[in-house]
Amino acid sequence: MVRCCKILVYFLVLYSVISCKDEEGIFIRGEISNLEIPYILVTYFSADTLAIDTIDVDVKGKFNYKNRIDTLTTFSLYLNNYESAAVVFADKGQTLKVKGDALLPDLIEVNGNEINNDLTFFKTENRELLTQRGQLLFNLSMESHQDTVDNKSMTRHDEIAKLQLLNHELILQAEEFIRKNPAKFSSLILINNFFMNSDNPQALERALGYLEGDAAGSQFAVRLKSYSEKINHSAEGAQMPYFMLKDKEGKNISSHEFNRKYLLLSFVSTAGVESRETIDLLKDAYREVNKDSVEFLTIYIDSDIYPVEYVESDSIPWKVVPEKKSWGSDIVDAYNVQYIPFNILIAPGGNIKVRNIPAQGVASVIGNSSED
Repeated sequence: MVRCCKILVYFLVLYSVISCKDEEGIFIRGEISNLEIPYILVTYFSADTLAIDTIDVDVKGKFNYKNRIDTLTTFSLYLNNYESAAVVFADKGQTLKVKGDALLPDLIEVNGNEINNDLTFFKTENRELLTQRGQLLFNLSMESHQDTVDNKSMTRHDEIAKLQLLNHELILQAEEFIRKNPAKFSSLILINNFFMNSDNPQALERALGYLEGDAAGSQFAVRLKSYSEKINHSAEGAQMPYFMLKDKEGKNISSHEFNRKYLLLSFVSTAGVESRETIDLLKDAYREVNKDSVEFLTIYIDSDIYPVEYVESDSIPWKVVPEKKSWGSDIVDAYNVQYIPFNILIAPGGNIKVRNIPAQGVASVIGNSSED
């Protein structure tokens, strides 16, 4: 449901926040439980190059890691063959400690400098929320591996709804921390963690407005502010970004074609229970709406499946686009799509009406809007 490891990319740019000339060793000592693979892959930037190391882990999950750096560096520790990850911020001459559970990566504690200590404090203060979210994410991940829809559909929808509530509560807690600590670099990390992939650009803009001092003037903050400006272009109420696509027959589809109609953009995958359920629900919605005033457009995002071969696509009664560039496509970037399935409802005239609208709510929203 959520694109793996995308958030970590933003962490890696933090290496440029502070620059020093002298090199000294850093030492990371750790213990991670529930490791199924006896090693950890660690990545970091060194002289603008992404470096990768392998850390051996003993049967108790203990490990030691040494490196030489000359600046504040972000180390991403990938666990169990990239199934989860932990992030460590280290500067020259520092010794850091890592402890936690590979199944609950959000609760992995890192100590040894101010940034790590602050983030660990935030995790401790919100342990219950993070534990519940971690368990839900694990459950949803396990369910997504199933190839067929079963009787757990209602449970999965309930879990997704609960996950959204937990994320909302964590965003509120993160904002309160940032408001109280506007000059700390840990506040930048929390903005990255909890606001970058939010569908509420106003919340991101508000959180960035709290920043002060060196944190506000850092390169990392500049990047976050640039991203904030970008997502405002596809926020609710904004004019829909232009797009040009090709359908399965190779015919062009332009955003200008839908100016006088409601347009439901659905981003899905050929694999995954959630995407298949979304298509089924959208079919129900499509039968209810007025075809003269509403159009649907489904965009399949698959990095290794092209053209779309899943049989469901053949029975979709509206336009379908197999996107060759997958997550690297222009429309995914322009509309700030962070995960799939994801639906966006655009009103006649081209203004974005609702982002992340549930498939089962599309017909009622359009119907209610038509009556106004």
